[in-house]
Amino acid sequence: MRKNKCRLYTPILLVFILLNSACAQNPSASGLSYVKEEKLAEQSTILFNNANYLIPLQNLDELKVASIHFTSPYAAGFDSLLNKYTKVASFNGSNYTGIKTLDDLSTDLKWYNTLIVQLTDADMENPQIINFINSNQKIKNVVIALSGNSNSLAKLTYVTVPIIWTERVSPVAALWSAQTIFGGVAITQKLNRNISYAYKTNMGFITSKIRLQYTVPEDAGVNATNLLDIDNIASEAILERATPGCVVLVVKDGKVIFNKAYGYHTYDKTIPDKLTDIFDLASMTKISATTMETMQLVDQGRLNVDSTVGTYLPITRKTNKSGLLVRELLEHQAGLIPDIPTLEAIKPLDKSVDSSAAYPTKVNEHYYLRKDYFKDVMWPEMLNSTLKTRGQYVYSDLSMCYVQQIIETVTSTPENIYTQQQFYNPLGMQTAGFLPLYRFSPAQIVPTEDDQVYRHAVLDGYVHDPTAALMGGVAGHAGLFASANDVAILYQMVLNGGSYGGVQYIKPETITQFTAKQSPISRRGLGFDRWDPDLDHHYPSKLASNQAYGHTGFTGTCVWVDPKYNLVYIFLSNRVYPNLSSKLSSLNIRPRIQDVVYEAIQKGM
Repeated sequence: MRKNKCRLYTPILLVFILLNSACAQNPSASGLSYVKEEKLAEQSTILFNNANYLIPLQNLDELKVASIHFTSPYAAGFDSLLNKYTKVASFNGSNYTGIKTLDDLSTDLKWYNTLIVQLTDADMENPQIINFINSNQKIKNVVIALSGNSNSLAKLTYVTVPIIWTERVSPVAALWSAQTIFGGVAITQKLNRNISYAYKTNMGFITSKIRLQYTVPEDAGVNATNLLDIDNIASEAILERATPGCVVLVVKDGKVIFNKAYGYHTYDKTIPDKLTDIFDLASMTKISATTMETMQLVDQGRLNVDSTVGTYLPITRKTNKSGLLVRELLEHQAGLIPDIPTLEAIKPLDKSVDSSAAYPTKVNEHYYLRKDYFKDVMWPEMLNSTLKTRGQYVYSDLSMCYVQQIIETVTSTPENIYTQQQFYNPLGMQTAGFLPLYRFSPAQIVPTEDDQVYRHAVLDGYVHDPTAALMGGVAGHAGLFASANDVAILYQMVLNGGSYGGVQYIKPETITQFTAKQSPISRRGLGFDRWDPDLDHHYPSKLASNQAYGHTGFTGTCVWVDPKYNLVYIFLSNRVYPNLSSKLSSLNIRPRIQDVVYEAIQKGM
């Protein structure tokens, strides 16, 4: 974007801000103007009627949220930001002023337990809207976001639900107000004058920032123009056919300062990549699901990383796996082979093109595996595999398959269900999970490989990893799908020391333990990959600090957390489409983009 096309309130810039897709491209002047307007919005935003601490909203997995607007010109942006935190349905109350009434609106809101009502000065001239609020506040959680003058606030004197009021009427103020509802930003101000007997000087509730904020790079001390090379590197990746498309997201100081989608789902350029697209995270599953669950179980005293595999899995006690320590699995030093034979080992009677009681496990369309194939074939293969390199670092997918069996035994719950209930749903991660086709359309999921050798299908929503596929799509080493925003939420929680949204998911000391270097013979932590001390490797990038931890994924993904810079960097792509290509790695796309981020931080403003 050129400076002469950039104004703070132009529709183009507003769209960028709302979607946070190209905010890092805004010239510095516009970024600074945005930050200034944010500050004015903060100084004019006050919260009333929050004695029950409803704001910021919590227990997201229990909420069914609807946002209602009437005459607000900024409702689209407001609702867009709400949906960064949890799924929020939008209702236009102006559609209920003719044959339909606001009573019909209340009926249509039957299935929602939390209502966010956007109000303007014009809305306060309509007594039916006040009646709508008063009737619903008796039976549901209601939050009012009022943008208007003090006379409008005075008309809400008898309303008892939380009111987030700002006198500042602007697009940025609307976005600020939306983020206060979920604690993306804090409410810091109190009333400086008397407005009515209910709203007097020094009244107002103060809140804390507990979730991600969505803003411009300048808000985190970064000049947006210094991030422009991200565009160039992403475009190079697509031009060189290293990947059909990608999504890049950067979080600095708990603020999403860059989030942009590039390219298309496939090279035919039919479906553009979007910020909400869902990617196969591949081996990022190891830390985003299996290691998360392991850390939580360690906190609860239900799992000890210095206990043996035989302690938790009796079936291993007569095998060479019995004495392996859980920490050796997490460090990839257990001596396990990298993997077992998978699709190439399938016999004709092992699979069917149709589902049945005898063939219940779906691998992909028209590919069903016989009942108990994992139990009868794969698990014995894993149990009887050789141990040749114990004590050495050998990266092994089987290690996390063993950890999966352990944690599922300890919790008596499949990994996909446990992680959904304990992490993804409470955190507000709307897309993250295994088996995404049960919840989402293939159009929202980026395809991986066009496998014409074994599965004879384009893998869209079905896990790319063959071992995970034969395990039914749920495995300790692969199978997790998510959007970039969801990955950002999860790793901001980790960077926060296990806390997010006012909830402590994992103890800080456990995060520190698992993300620290564990062994003199490898760079790795427990589950986590880490910065490589061999500086010739430039891993994960040449400018990453020695505190950096994260993981890559075979499909062309990565997440890296760098506590030194209070940074989360996410890159998602489908570099294996239509078939495996090494160009993403040979062109160093992921580390070069990461270095652009570090350089921008170091240059500052």
